[in-house]
Amino acid sequence: MTRRNLTVLLITGFLLSFTMQHRPTVYLIGDSTVRNDNKVNWGWGSLLANFLDTTRIQVDNQAMAGRSTRTFRTEGRWDRLLAVMKPGDYLLIQFGHNEGSPPDTSRQGYRGVLKGIGKDSLVLDWGDNKKETVYSYGENLRRFVLQAKAFGVQPIILSMIPRNQWDDSGTVKRADKDYALWARQIAEEQQIPFIDLNEITARRYEELGQQKVKEYFPQDHTHTNYQGALLNARSVIQGLLVSGHTLVNYIRTN
Repeated sequence: MTRRNLTVLLITGFLLSFTMQHRPTVYLIGDSTVRNDNKVNWGWGSLLANFLDTTRIQVDNQAMAGRSTRTFRTEGRWDRLLAVMKPGDYLLIQFGHNEGSPPDTSRQGYRGVLKGIGKDSLVLDWGDNKKETVYSYGENLRRFVLQAKAFGVQPIILSMIPRNQWDDSGTVKRADKDYALWARQIAEEQQIPFIDLNEITARRYEELGQQKVKEYFPQDHTHTNYQGALLNARSVIQGLLVSGHTLVNYIRTN
């Protein structure tokens, strides 16, 4: 190998290494529909990188099964994420499946939130001088967004994927009167992109029909298998394309 070729090779390797180390990161936060055990049940976040040019951007799926907008923060997961996010990164936020229980200190209520997007709150007493202030679903989203923005991170809110639940007319049940609506309202209030994953995926399910969609839910009406997660990841990409967000520039074209 000539000295010139060696120099070119070294420079190319350095530039490639520099590019890989300085790729922006797409962080995902949410529940089991975003990240699951990847055995029987899969989350769409585990497959999102399949659709992106990972030589230029990386995906870090920080979602966790069973978490709500409340417990994702109280367990310290959000603080750990704030410690590593950097300006130029992206944050995709999708919660809604674990928020519904009345908030209290019981096993079921520990992840519940107040309904709506208001700034009202509730103080819970856990004993031993430990108190917790519980906010609404919308307020929790609002706080994620505001803190991400303060770090120079671009947040995107997604509505929750629909469950495998249908009405008598063969229509998938939407969340457009509660969690999907509130997610949209916070996105509009904060002037950030909103991907209506609930609606996009519901339409896909209806096109496929109940019998086909049933194959995507091997254990219950909430958690999908690999094929279902792949469909949901495609819905995310579809939503990004419609939004015209800068993330579109990282979508693979082959």
